[in-house]
Amino acid sequence: MNAITDPARDAAEPARAALEAAAHAARAAASTLARAPRESKDRALLAAAAALRSRSAAILAANAADLAAAEELTDAFRDRLTLNPKRVEAMALGLEEIAALPDPVGRVLAEWTRPNGLVFRRVAQPIGVIGMIYESRPNVGADAAGLCLKAGSPVILRGGRESLRSAAAIHACILEGLRAAGLPDSCVQVAPNADRAFVGAMLKAAGLIDLIIPRGGKGLVTRVMEEARVPVLAHAEGLCHTFVHAAADPAMARSILANAKMRRTGVCGATETLLIDRAIAPSLLPDLIGDLRALGCDFRADAAARAVLPELPAATEADFSTEWLDAVLSVAVVDGVESALDHIRRHGSEHTEAIITEDAQAARDFLDGLQSAVGLWNASTQFCDGGEFGFGAEIGIATGRLHARGPVGLEQLCTWRYHVIGTGQVRP
Repeated sequence: MNAITDPARDAAEPARAALEAAAHAARAAASTLARAPRESKDRALLAAAAALRSRSAAILAANAADLAAAEELTDAFRDRLTLNPKRVEAMALGLEEIAALPDPVGRVLAEWTRPNGLVFRRVAQPIGVIGMIYESRPNVGADAAGLCLKAGSPVILRGGRESLRSAAAIHACILEGLRAAGLPDSCVQVAPNADRAFVGAMLKAAGLIDLIIPRGGKGLVTRVMEEARVPVLAHAEGLCHTFVHAAADPAMARSILANAKMRRTGVCGATETLLIDRAIAPSLLPDLIGDLRALGCDFRADAAARAVLPELPAATEADFSTEWLDAVLSVAVVDGVESALDHIRRHGSEHTEAIITEDAQAARDFLDGLQSAVGLWNASTQFCDGGEFGFGAEIGIATGRLHARGPVGLEQLCTWRYHVIGTGQVRP
């Protein structure tokens, strides 16, 4: 079919035009934001935080409308979509924490002098225009806006269709902050509607958008990786494991696992699989399962776990490669650290794994043997969060092997350039 009369192309044209207009505006703002002094960026962040608090009622009303319009939500999805006064306050605090962090732009990352007297400096600089595609969690928009602003990069935000009203209400607060600091509105823009073609236009905007960051489920990330013509900073599923080693403190194991699984089941740092050492499974597994069952958790267990607790539903091989994002836990019995690592290598997504043990050597062997972005010793996997790392917030969790791994904060949102200072040198 001729492209000029292609109905699909014609239908996507408004979205493409809207994206190109937003991207051109962002690129025009990029030079101003890249050179903005820390004081201006911090003023914008603090004013936006104040606006989040003063407009809290409007934000919650918009969120209530989003929830009312959404259909057939799972409990975990509803939790991700829902805002409440505590979560609005957390967004405001996140912006204030970002403001308190050092300015990442212009940092001298390395400096050296050559025998000819030339001084070389590696200097942090903004990445450029960032496209952020995320699903359901409205607070991601505030976090992304704050981090990109402080890192000197304009951002175009495209949230999930379920959270459009919430996203618009939050964006109004960000705009209030930008205007208070005299920075262009186009430093932070949001998609005008839920048209999926807008996402497609973002993914094809090479030369207009410098980096795409997707934050959502497997379907979103897969689409981005398959269609993008722009560099992508992405993470796979959050298929996280907690390994209870033979030398674990039982009370600690019970406390950590309950938090790692059930604190918030719909976040990417939630534990999806329990690995328990065969040596302690008969004595400890009933207590671990009992605790989680009392909190409303369901299970999928391998044969060895069912030999201890026959009433547990049997797991399929696919269950161990499933990111539940719900109150469901896969359970497998393993034989020590190497067996646990082997299970993680076969089924994991290189996101976050934890070991619970009082044996320091076992912990070191586990952490050193991981390929995952984050490993924890005697702590909940739900600590895999930029705020908990001291980043103020995060724009996502990177599980790739290049540029950044783990929670992505201000430093990871910068690239670098080189300054070379001479005293008249010429090359022979």
